[in-house]
Amino acid sequence: MDMEEQEKLFTISALTENKAGLLNGVTIIFTRRKLNIESINVSETEVEGVSRYTIVVRTTQHQAELVVKQIRKLIEVLGAFLYEEKDIYYQELGMFKLPTEVFLNGNTIETLVRNNGARILVIEEDHIVVEKTGHRKEIEEVFNLLKPFGLLEFVRSGRIAISKSKRKTDTFIRELEAENLKNL
Repeated sequence: MDMEEQEKLFTISALTENKAGLLNGVTIIFTRRKLNIESINVSETEVEGVSRYTIVVRTTQHQAELVVKQIRKLIEVLGAFLYEEKDIYYQELGMFKLPTEVFLNGNTIETLVRNNGARILVIEEDHIVVEKTGHRKEIEEVFNLLKPFGLLEFVRSGRIAISKSKRKTDTFIRELEAENLKNL
């Protein structure tokens, strides 16, 4: 198996018009190719009316490139980019709900939280919520440390990412609009 054939994590970033129903159009591309989306996040950008889809998929370079080409063909998509992990800054968020009584039995949990770069977000009478921001592996480590203490709930966000390139979103969109005007 050559290097191109190996599966690895890729992050796809797509800039889109903020239109209802686009999420379905994007996910169908992955469904048709029988690719599982590891995580997906959609949020607004610094440009009004423009959203950014951040999609993480484990596949080959070739398949990832084909998916990006398909995404670019969607009418509402302004641009789509493929990144390897070395090309982006990225984070995820994990939240853990634990019973309050585990905090009353000494400072073991507080030390564990502090030593792992997490923080206590909420303290209620019957539960405490701990937050950890980081890479998936870091969040999974905190999960494994907190689980023996009676974890009540756990949720992890999808990846959010920013490319390391110097390109600004609004500059890209202006260049795209200028190109489209030339093609009319």
